[in-house]
Amino acid sequence: MNSTVIINIIRFVLLLALQVVVFNNINLFGQYDPFPYILFILLYPVNGNKAGLLVSSFFLGLILDMFMNSGGAHAAACVTLAYFRPVFFKFSFGISYEYQTVKINDRLSPERFSFLLISVVTHHLILYLLEVFRFSLALDILIRVLVTTIFTLLISIIIIYLIKPGKQ
Repeated sequence: MNSTVIINIIRFVLLLALQVVVFNNINLFGQYDPFPYILFILLYPVNGNKAGLLVSSFFLGLILDMFMNSGGAHAAACVTLAYFRPVFFKFSFGISYEYQTVKINDRLSPERFSFLLISVVTHHLILYLLEVFRFSLALDILIRVLVTTIFTLLISIIIIYLIKPGKQ
């Protein structure tokens, strides 16, 4: 096993454990939880195995569904995010994505922020649509997506800067 696989396994376990132990117990205004566990999907290497990302994203969401008793909503949102990740990369980074020169954990640029924002909004929209699944609560879904997206983005950016490797 090479170092990339080991780093991804550690990232998977660490983010999942942090989500279950810490972030599920943080409630903003009593109802909004951050979901920084999706950083595993977002920080997965650009040139990594696509099928491996889809399978690991499914298991990430499935394990979280077991802890949160959410009936598969996290698994569906994670697999959808992993599937559309190349599209979001191409939209945000353009030609740089095709040459695989993109690193999300570098300094925050407009391209990186747009990638994070689009990804988090997509994940949260799918998650809350599947969780609530009532058109009469559309405004509530949009408010939850907006507040949770802001909360998740702030925590995710902090985590990215905490785990950012130093200059060598």
